[in-house]
Amino acid sequence: MNVIVAVDLDDPRHVDDLLNLLDEYAGGPAGNGAPLVPQARQRLPDLLRATPSYRGWLAYAADHAAGLVNCFDGVSTFRAMPLMNVHDLVVGERFRRRGIGSALLAQVEHAARARGCCKITLEVLEGNAGALAAYRKAGFMPYQLDPRLGRAVFLEKHLH
Repeated sequence: MNVIVAVDLDDPRHVDDLLNLLDEYAGGPAGNGAPLVPQARQRLPDLLRATPSYRGWLAYAADHAAGLVNCFDGVSTFRAMPLMNVHDLVVGERFRRRGIGSALLAQVEHAARARGCCKITLEVLEGNAGALAAYRKAGFMPYQLDPRLGRAVFLEKHLH
């Protein structure tokens, strides 16, 4: 039986499960190819706890941490409404193809609707066919305002 619970950053098990799932994600091909550095593992729980816009859920399958979604509240300035951004979505390798990712996305949608959000945003690597298929199945589409200008492109600039 799969159970989804809100991440409780004051629960040591939730913190361990969050960090271990992020390690698996970061270490895989959709991540950096290496687990979280020790400094990130040490800082992340307190940083998330101090970030009021953080929303997270853990999925458990037979009492094993099977999946995680980390989200942050945002604002759609064009619509003057809240939005929710999916920052991380990971399903442990041994738990894939069981509907856990879909269940986590459904939880995010439920929470976003409850907050009055106008949309949910996320980023995905274009070569991650499995994730793209799951997101499309859940109703996510590439972002575009004017077809003449094309689709949105996600960019980053490292500062540290």
